[in-house]
Amino acid sequence: MQFVDEASIIVEAGNGGNGCLSFRREKYVPKGGPDGGDGGHGGNVYLIGDDALNTLIDFKYQRFYKAQNGQPGRGRQMSGRAGEDLHVKVPVGTTVIDEDTLEVIADVTEIGQVVMVAQAGRRGLGNIHFKSSTNRAPRRTTPGTEGERRNLRLEMKVMADVGLLGLPNAGKSTLIRSVSAAKPKVANYPFTTLVPNLGVVKLGLHEHFVMADVPGLIEGASGGAGLGLRFLKHLTRTRLLFHVVDVAPFDESDPVQAAEAIIHELGEFSPALAELPRWLVLNKLDLLPVEEREATVDEIVRRLGWQGPVFRISAIGSDGTDVLVQTAYRWLTEQRRLEHEDEEAAERVREMRSRMEEEAVARTEARLGRKRPHVDDDDDFDDDDDHDVEIEYAP
Repeated sequence: MQFVDEASIIVEAGNGGNGCLSFRREKYVPKGGPDGGDGGHGGNVYLIGDDALNTLIDFKYQRFYKAQNGQPGRGRQMSGRAGEDLHVKVPVGTTVIDEDTLEVIADVTEIGQVVMVAQAGRRGLGNIHFKSSTNRAPRRTTPGTEGERRNLRLEMKVMADVGLLGLPNAGKSTLIRSVSAAKPKVANYPFTTLVPNLGVVKLGLHEHFVMADVPGLIEGASGGAGLGLRFLKHLTRTRLLFHVVDVAPFDESDPVQAAEAIIHELGEFSPALAELPRWLVLNKLDLLPVEEREATVDEIVRRLGWQGPVFRISAIGSDGTDVLVQTAYRWLTEQRRLEHEDEEAAERVREMRSRMEEEAVARTEARLGRKRPHVDDDDDFDDDDDHDVEIEYAP
């Protein structure tokens, strides 16, 4: 399945129908008064959140959406039929941006949430409205107004509970393969992962959470280097971050320096995101001699000054992964309970997400502000470079 997290579309509301110029003409009423009816209102264009969708791929192939026009009025004071509204389904987690004004129109975060993105044209008035004591046969009508037309940019953030952070080759893709049915590409070279991989971690019939494997960051990613800036935005709605560290890098680099580089880039990219709870996940312990493992772990934790939870795993052999995901599920369940029962806790979560969204909006505006002003649909140029890249969403 292709994964597309950004798409540009055009929406156009329906035009209002024109008012009718008509006079009553019946047997024995050769010169009746005006009876022109009004036109019908045009249809609005709405976006509606749908949990059945998980990508924006459909919008790559159909970019124009138009609601129905209102019908013109008719004689005998008959109004024209109103145009039907158009409801376009989008994935939950979609941000809607007006490309011309850079205004963030809405953030579709709930199933069934409805957002109007194009206002319908108003109906025109028939000549019956212009009858007066001094003008018994008005020939005046008004036309319907045009429906609103907007160029929109849709951006979808992955709705994941847990996000995986780490340098290339830290073992994030291997971890997600180990604990879910997702099968991201794994290889022994940097930047194997080009797009976020989603995996549903199932612990029981009704016990599960979503984990997002995000492409590896390199030093300077917060400034736009490498692949990090395009995809780190997918972490802005997670509740928990796993900081995956390779304790035995094949290039014999320092694991502590690698971890510190990620911490620095995360803070530069989003101070709010850096405040999310983070757990240290030390991976590839199977590559170390048994007698050296505890000493290596203690040294890494000491040098990092890590105060949070620490987990020791070998993702390729699934060693320690059960404890990690079960602990994460219990933590996520407790957080949801607190948010439901404690208004202060819920307010803190809303405030944190609001801060992250504001940062994401600022980055979006900065990027769109540098966008090429106009590109024909037939041109090969495209801001997105993530088409034709595979991703799996598997339970």
